[in-house]
Amino acid sequence: MHTFHIPVMGLAYTVDSPIKVARFGISSVISIVEDRLLEMMRKHYYPTIGQEYTPITVLEENYREKRITDYLNLVNTIVASQVEKLRNAAFEKGSEIVKYFEMLPEGSLVKNLYRKMINTTNAIEKLDLQAFLRKQVKPGSIDVNIMTKTVDPITALKGYVNCNLNCSSLVFSAGMDPKLYNYLESCNQFDADDEGNFNKKVIVKVSDYRSALVQGKYLAKKGIWVSEFRIESGLNCGGHAFATEGYLLGPILEEFKRNRKELVAALFELYKAAVLRKQGRELTNPPLLRYSVQGGIGTTEEDKLLRNHYQFKGTGWGTPFLLVPEATTVDETTLKQLCNATQKEIVLSNSSPLGARFHYLKGTSGEAERLSRIAKDRPGSPCTEKHLAFNTEFTTEPICTASHKYQKLKLAQLQSLNLPEAEYERQRSSVVEKECLCVGLSNSAAIKYEEKFVRTLTAVTICPGPNIVNFSRVVSLQTMTDHIYGRTDILTNSGRPHMFIAELRLYIAYLKEQLENDSYSDQLSKRMKYYSAFIQNLREGIEYYRKMSNTITESQEKFMDDLREASVELDLLSLKELQ
Repeated sequence: MHTFHIPVMGLAYTVDSPIKVARFGISSVISIVEDRLLEMMRKHYYPTIGQEYTPITVLEENYREKRITDYLNLVNTIVASQVEKLRNAAFEKGSEIVKYFEMLPEGSLVKNLYRKMINTTNAIEKLDLQAFLRKQVKPGSIDVNIMTKTVDPITALKGYVNCNLNCSSLVFSAGMDPKLYNYLESCNQFDADDEGNFNKKVIVKVSDYRSALVQGKYLAKKGIWVSEFRIESGLNCGGHAFATEGYLLGPILEEFKRNRKELVAALFELYKAAVLRKQGRELTNPPLLRYSVQGGIGTTEEDKLLRNHYQFKGTGWGTPFLLVPEATTVDETTLKQLCNATQKEIVLSNSSPLGARFHYLKGTSGEAERLSRIAKDRPGSPCTEKHLAFNTEFTTEPICTASHKYQKLKLAQLQSLNLPEAEYERQRSSVVEKECLCVGLSNSAAIKYEEKFVRTLTAVTICPGPNIVNFSRVVSLQTMTDHIYGRTDILTNSGRPHMFIAELRLYIAYLKEQLENDSYSDQLSKRMKYYSAFIQNLREGIEYYRKMSNTITESQEKFMDDLREASVELDLLSLKELQ
C-alpha cells in the first residue's frame, strides 16, 4: 500500500515496529538474532492482549528458536486483531481507518476511491464505497532481519521458518554466509506455489551489483529465489557501514537499472534447473524480482528520483523514523539526544566488535559507561549474549573483542611489546573503543517498557545514520508519512545537501582517514593500487552526477556547486597523498 518501508534499526528500535505500523499498511523489519530481547518483548506484550505470559527459559531445548518463533507468532496475532478492528472502524475524523487512507500516497487507486467516497453526497454510493474500501485494507509486511555475521544465524533462521507469518520476507544483511545459505536450501517454506507466489520470501541487502549477482546466483542454484534486492548506501546509512571501493550510490543504481533484465535471466536459468531437480517442476517464467533502495533519503524529491528515474519499486526510510515514537522504540533520554544531534555527535566509529565501521551517536549512556570502565582501569564489557564472540587470538573458545576478558588480554600483550608511546596509545585506543552492541542496542526497549533485559546493564547505544542531523524534532507517524509523500516538510537543516552529495562527502572523508592511517603505519606504498582505483571510482561517480544533474528537481544549482567543491577536494587530496 505504501512505496516505503522501515528498515531494521539496531536490535530494539524496530523490534515491535509491526505492532505499531503494520495495520496502516506500512512494512517494517524486526531483528531476530537477540532472543533474550524477544523473550522480554513476549513478557511485555502477552498481557496487553489478555493472555498469560509463559517464559521460555534457557533450560528448554532449542529455547532460542522457540523464543523467536513464538514472538513472531505473537506479533502476527496482535497485528491481525488490529487490522480487523481497523476494518470495522467508522469513517469518522480521528478513526484509524481514516488515518489508514489519509496516509496513503497521493495518486494511488485506493486513495482516489477514498477521496471519491469523502466527496460523494449520495448516501448509497458512499456506503458502497466504504464497504469496498474496507476490503482493500491490507497490513504492511512483517519482515525479519538476520545479520549473517553473528555467531548462530541458523537458529534465528529456524525460528523464522517455523513461525506462522504469511506473505512475509526474510532479509539477509552483512554479506554472504555459505553455511546459512546452504541450510536455506532445505527449507521448503521458501518454495513458490503452483501460481508462482511465495508464502515466505527472501530479500538480500547489498551495496553493489556484483554482490547481488554473486549472492543471487548462489541462492538460485539452491532453488531459492531472491524476491528483492535491497540496495543500501555503503556509508550513508545507520548501523554497520560496509564501504565500497569508492563506488557511489547513483552509478550503482544505474547499473542495476541497466542490467535488470540480464540479472533476472541469469538467476532464472539457475533457479529453473534447481526447481526441476528438487521438485520435478518445469518453470516457464521467472518469479517477480523487486528492487528497493535505502540510505540517507531525506526529501520527497529524492524519494521520487529513486523510484522514477531508477525505476525502483520502493525506498527505505530508517533514521528519520527514530524520531517517530508511533513507529519505533527509543527511550526518552536517547530520543532527546537524537533531536539535538549535530554532525560532531554522529561518527563513523570503530566501536563494533565485528571489525566493520559503525555509525554511532556520541554522548549516550553506552559511551559514558565504556569511558567510565576505562577510567577505572577495567575496560571492556561483561559478555552475556555472545552473538559477536568470534575472536580466538588468546583463547580456544571464541570471545568478543568488546569483552573485558579480551581487552585485558590484548592490552597485556601490547604492554609486553615495548612499543613507542604514540604507537602504543594508538593501538590501545583501537582496543578499548570496542563496545558491547548486543546489550547496548537492546536496552532502549527495556527502559521504554520498564522491563528487565540484563540485570545491572542498562546503558544504551544507538546507531543513526548521518541523516539524523536534518531531523530535529519528534513527529507523529502521519506527519512523517506526509513528509515522505511531499504533503509537508519537517526538515530542520535548510543547508542539507542532496543525499548523493552527502554520500560523496562521506566517501571523501573516509578516504582521507584511510590515507592518513596508512601513511602513519607505513602501509601507504603497499596499497597505492587500491587507493588509485578508489579515487578513480569517485571521479567517475562525480562525472556521472554531472551528466544526470538535470534529473535533480530541487536545488540543482547547489547540487552542481557541491559537486565542484567535492571534485576540488578530491583532487587536492590526490595530489597531496599520491605524489
